[in-house]
Amino acid sequence: MAALRNPTKFLRISTAVLSPKSNLSTARLSRSKKLALGALGAATAGAAGLATALTIAVSADDATLHPPKFPWSHRGMFQSLDHSSVRRGYQVYKDVCSACHSMNFLAFRNLIGVSHTEAEAKTIAEEYMIKDGPDDTGEMFERPGKLSDYFPNPYKNEEEARAANSGALPPDLSYIALARHGSEDYLYAILTGYCDPPAGVEVREGLYYHPYFPGQAIAMAPALYNEIIEYEDGTPATLSQLAKDVCTFLRWAAEPEHDTRKLMGIKMLMIMSVLIGGAFYMKKSRWSVLKTRKIAYKPPA
Repeated sequence: MAALRNPTKFLRISTAVLSPKSNLSTARLSRSKKLALGALGAATAGAAGLATALTIAVSADDATLHPPKFPWSHRGMFQSLDHSSVRRGYQVYKDVCSACHSMNFLAFRNLIGVSHTEAEAKTIAEEYMIKDGPDDTGEMFERPGKLSDYFPNPYKNEEEARAANSGALPPDLSYIALARHGSEDYLYAILTGYCDPPAGVEVREGLYYHPYFPGQAIAMAPALYNEIIEYEDGTPATLSQLAKDVCTFLRWAAEPEHDTRKLMGIKMLMIMSVLIGGAFYMKKSRWSVLKTRKIAYKPPA
C-alpha cells in the first residue's frame, strides 16, 4: 500500500529489480589480472599491425624487386593524361613494339580526338593491308585498312608467334597496363631496367637478366635505345622519354575513359557539395522541433 501511495518509490524498486548490476565488470579483478589483460590486448594489436604491414610491404609468392613509384603527370585525382605523350607513345608502339606485340582490342577509330585527327587516323589505317572477304567469287582479298579495323596482329597465329620468339609468346598489350601489378610503373621498370646479372647468377641462352621481372630472366631483348626513332614533334628520343611515352599510351589504351571518368568525378563532387549543404539545412529545419523538445513526467498530485 505504501508503494501505491508513492509511485516514484515503486518505479525505483521496479527498475532495480529489472536491471541488476552486471557481473562482467573488470572492477572486481585484481591489479595483476588487469595488467595481464592489458598486455594481452596490446600484444594482439601489435601482432595484427605487424602482420598487416608485412603483407603490404612484401609479396610472399616471390622475391621479385618491386618497381619504384614514378611521378606520372596523370596520377593525381584532378590530372588528365598527357595527350602529346599518348601520340608519341603510339609512334613508339607502331615503330618498335608492333613488330612482336599485338593490340587486338584497339581500333584505328579510337585514336580520333585523343592523339590524332580523323584524317591522320585514316592515313594510318590505309598504311596496312587487311585481309577481308569473301568476295563475289568466294575468294579472300586484301584491302587498305579502314577506321573500323582493329590494329593488325604481327603474327598469323600463336604458333607462329612462339616460333619467332624462341618459344615465348609476346603478350597482347591492349590491357597490359592494368593486367600487371604496378601498372605503368612496372612497364617503365621493365623497359628501362635491363642490366648485367650479378656475380654468381647465370642466365641461360636466349634470356636476359632483369631484376624487375618474375624469375629475373626475361625472353624479350632490350627494345628501346637512345634515338632508336625520331619523334615527329622534335622531342629528344632518349630511353627514358621513349619508355615514358609508350607507357602513357598503354595506360590510355587500357583505360580510354580515364579522363572522362575524372571529369565526371569532378562534376559529381561539385553537385554533391551543393546537395549536401541543402540536405543538411533541410535536416536541421525539419528535425529541430523533435530534437529540441523536452519530455517531462509530472506525477499526479
